[in-house]
Amino acid sequence: MTTAELVASLSPELRLACVNTIKMLAADAVEKAKSGHPGAPMGCADIAFVLWSEFLRYDADAPRWQNRDRFILSNGHGSMLLYAMLHLSGFDLSLDELKNFRQWGSKTPGHPEFGHTVGVEVTTGPLGQGIAHAVGMAMAAEMAAARFNTDSFKPIDQYIYGICGDGDLMEGVASEAASLAGHQKLGRLIFFYDDNEISIDGDTDISFTEDVPKRFEAYGWHVQRIDGHDHAQISQAVKAAQAVTDKPSLIVAKTIIGNGSPNKQGKEISHGAPLGAEEIKLTKESIGWPVEPTFYIPAEVSAFYAQLKGAKQADHKAWAEGFAAWAKANPEKAKLWQVHFDHLVPADLDEQLVAVIAGKKDATRVLSNQVLNRAAELVPQLVGGSADLQGSNGTLMKNQGHFGPGGHLGERDTSRDGRNLYFGVREFAEAAAINGMTLWGGFRVYGATFLIFSDYMRPAIRLAALMGCPSIYVLTHDSFYLGEDGPTHQPVEHHEALRAIPHNYYWRPADGVETAMAWAYALMEAKGPVCMALTRQALPPVERPAGFQNRDVWKGGYVAMAGTDATIIATGSEVETALGAAKLLAEKGIALRVVSMPCVDLFEQQDKAYQDAVLGTGKIAAIEAGRTTGWYKWTGRDGLVIGLDDFGASAPAGKLAEAFGFTPAQVALRIETWLKG
Repeated sequence: MTTAELVASLSPELRLACVNTIKMLAADAVEKAKSGHPGAPMGCADIAFVLWSEFLRYDADAPRWQNRDRFILSNGHGSMLLYAMLHLSGFDLSLDELKNFRQWGSKTPGHPEFGHTVGVEVTTGPLGQGIAHAVGMAMAAEMAAARFNTDSFKPIDQYIYGICGDGDLMEGVASEAASLAGHQKLGRLIFFYDDNEISIDGDTDISFTEDVPKRFEAYGWHVQRIDGHDHAQISQAVKAAQAVTDKPSLIVAKTIIGNGSPNKQGKEISHGAPLGAEEIKLTKESIGWPVEPTFYIPAEVSAFYAQLKGAKQADHKAWAEGFAAWAKANPEKAKLWQVHFDHLVPADLDEQLVAVIAGKKDATRVLSNQVLNRAAELVPQLVGGSADLQGSNGTLMKNQGHFGPGGHLGERDTSRDGRNLYFGVREFAEAAAINGMTLWGGFRVYGATFLIFSDYMRPAIRLAALMGCPSIYVLTHDSFYLGEDGPTHQPVEHHEALRAIPHNYYWRPADGVETAMAWAYALMEAKGPVCMALTRQALPPVERPAGFQNRDVWKGGYVAMAGTDATIIATGSEVETALGAAKLLAEKGIALRVVSMPCVDLFEQQDKAYQDAVLGTGKIAAIEAGRTTGWYKWTGRDGLVIGLDDFGASAPAGKLAEAFGFTPAQVALRIETWLKG
């Protein structure tokens, strides 16, 4: 029996039993944990049932099947809705895991976590980000479809589905992402808006009275309004959304939060707290559900989902057979498919990237662009763009086309297989979207802005780190050296702030070699996000000692100049300053060791023997155009740290270097005085 035939055969009674199973699994789990959010799962159970049974394509035994539909629960506090669906649908998530909701070591944490729970496509909970990540997934799906689909077979024809709530739509990132999705005409994106008119503080009227449907219509979305508890309306709305191929769709579903709870439905008290033992009992009695045992699943519901699992797997099998024929008929496309989805890159990619910039003096943002364009030739799955700053960020890939819905936009012709992305001034949505594209699979994606505006990106960078998502963030104009734009645009605390995110790899390269190796690391080695902080001002190539190997850069820090009297650690543009100071001190008989540390995060992962060999046994200083606090870990309390612990100023870069004490002569004097003291 096909999926459609199976769903069509459902009796009203069995439909109701399935929905009630979803509701009570969520309510029982929250009650047992004495923590969680039962309201959204109970209110959205009808939507989830219809979507997962009738429309969502998945194979529970092959959860990473490339052409599966994606489902994103943006209002991740309602995680038990997703966990209930995953369990019932046959994914490797046992009933015991549902019983251990929010407990130590379980696969059912308070908010869904990608990589932790099978079937979770993206980590959600920070509201609005689920929508923004889904936009990226829809962009990736469009791009892949353009590259691989043929008239005879379409390896990529899935949809990106999701559910969001009022909180999601209040967050600014959702507005950014929705605007981008409408502009890009992402017809594969279909979201339900759980319009229950309740927030934690009470009725949404106290804070949120805008006309959401009109807002999304203005963004260019296809908008429908339905009763979120009427299965026929839910089904018809999805079909209508699928038929609109040139607009993303928002289905505004009127729902009752905590639906089924006699005394708490429709009220904020059902949002973020257990219903309570007595209310659980009353709820079960009101819907004709056994009070005991808890976590009850009727036999007929289990039987239906077992049949549904087989029908969904038959869909996957049919696709696989079509894919095999397609691959045989299209060997070049099949080879490219493998390159994308196995993320294949040349074994000597790092050597080829370094060769592009060998011996060149320029700003690292300029050198990065040269490296990027060579990488674009060697890594076809590399795509990316910038927040309206491609010229400044150096992120345009030449002759690689411009991603868009097709046709002439401004000065550019766009197509779905273009590799240059235009995010506009939407840094938060940009960062989340490139995460979504990366998580979708098949692409390695970068996004760019000025380092100062990583403040807008940071929540999405943090999620990338939490997910182990190897997104690439190109962050230029990395210090007060950008000059005349002044303190509003001059990063001070940003180096430390981004290094503080666990599993985020923050690079500040000193020259072309380190810039090339940062890109090579991002494309060859990274298991998490990579941030590159690049200069506006030109830097000379670093003269390195004999025996240096390019992959020494991947150790995070290495000796750039030998010396025995003391050590100075430097990053980025300050490596040049430190080397200049070392040469001045050498004239006075002081042998200063200079350590370039382009990636502190990688240096921290090296064993102590390597760290000691690089840092030496003498006194240690550090210099960086930013806050000094983090460097005392390496210098010790008695070490010297030269930095900037206040905001910058508007002036030419050279004047600022002198005013802030960053010339080689000033640094040499401070080190000499420190050593004598």
